[in-house]
Amino acid sequence: MKQQRVLVLGGYGLIGQSIVRHLLDAGHSVVGLGRNAAHGRRQEPRCDWIAADISRMTSPQDWSVALEGVDAVVNASGALQTGLRDDLGAVQNKSVVSLIEACETAGIKTFVQISAPGAAMEASTEFLRTKAVADSRLRDSALGWVILKPGLVISPNAYGGTALLRMLAAFPMILPVVHGSAKVATVDIDEVSASVVMAVEGTIPAATEMDIMEAAPGSLKDVALAFRSWMGVPPPVAVVELPGWVGSLVGKSADLLGYLGWRSPLRSTALDVIEDGVVGSPAEYLKHVGREPKPLAETLRKLPSTVQERWFAQLYLAMPVAVATLSLFWLASGMIALANLGRAAEHLTAVGMGNTSAAAVVAGGALVDIALGVGALFQAHARKALVGMALVTLAYLAVGTVLSPELWADPLGPYVKTVPAAVFAVIASRFTGSR
Repeated sequence: MKQQRVLVLGGYGLIGQSIVRHLLDAGHSVVGLGRNAAHGRRQEPRCDWIAADISRMTSPQDWSVALEGVDAVVNASGALQTGLRDDLGAVQNKSVVSLIEACETAGIKTFVQISAPGAAMEASTEFLRTKAVADSRLRDSALGWVILKPGLVISPNAYGGTALLRMLAAFPMILPVVHGSAKVATVDIDEVSASVVMAVEGTIPAATEMDIMEAAPGSLKDVALAFRSWMGVPPPVAVVELPGWVGSLVGKSADLLGYLGWRSPLRSTALDVIEDGVVGSPAEYLKHVGREPKPLAETLRKLPSTVQERWFAQLYLAMPVAVATLSLFWLASGMIALANLGRAAEHLTAVGMGNTSAAAVVAGGALVDIALGVGALFQAHARKALVGMALVTLAYLAVGTVLSPELWADPLGPYVKTVPAAVFAVIASRFTGSR
């Protein structure tokens, strides 16, 4: 097979990263495109990387540089739901349509689209509707196209649905599920990536559209229990089937976090997709590959389940609680100080500071506390805000030690108690960086 130069959109994402490695291992030259090229190079140095925000590449001319010397394009980009970091209309519709037009102009031979089962113009979610628009434009194009629709992708990496399953599996004592009876067909990520390589090499012929998923899907409850067993977590005392309105409330809350930049796998789109079921037919896969995709049990058997899995799952549960707790703590601290400015300033006037200066210092410190509390709520600023909390705490302790060193021996521990909070903030900061 002649070596091809392949452009992979979303090259360091959950699916894209695996596709890039499979293409490289098959002897192809790969260009990865994503927002953070440096991150891509760290993950896969064998690949060439282009830094670009796909959501802003909405005209064919925007793609000219990325397509130079390229023989095939694989679109593994996408987002679950519109939020502060994502615009589905741009990422999954306008940008992909403009890319298809650019490929036609550039004479690109092959275009492989990673779509989703259930993608249709009349689908209930923007995620599936925007996928359907891009799929439709691709079918009408002059390109040699292949559209792949994987089920719930099971991967050694934890992101999106795979992170959600790990989180559910690690829930202490019980297993809470919404839409627990919904059918969820899974697929090994290696089978998705191998299919992409086959499409690029022509083994899967052009104008092929196929689902890639196990033939006999289990329910969401079955899948979560399988993950719990695989991770070595003790069986739950009870499986708690939560009513739909609870799921809706959780989803809407997660949607609000999406507008702060957090990509929670519990957003309403994910819950709606699960409620409708993740199902399809592996008939086309069987036709071209010669076998059906592996069932979940076989997929899990080939993945290592180690202490890292359990640590991740437990921390994934704890991280939003930690960030929310720290944010509320600093917001409350600042607001209480502002509401009791006179009393708070007394601590400084008692050591000789003037009333006006003391009030100004307290007000300034309170505003810093509030700013840090607000900053922690925004994903893009959370890490800096959390580190800032630790540094400001150390500054408070340093100034306090100079002005009132006796408080170190105070039985209520106003100084001592802040040290664990600073350490807590530093630890939380390590889990809030951008992907």
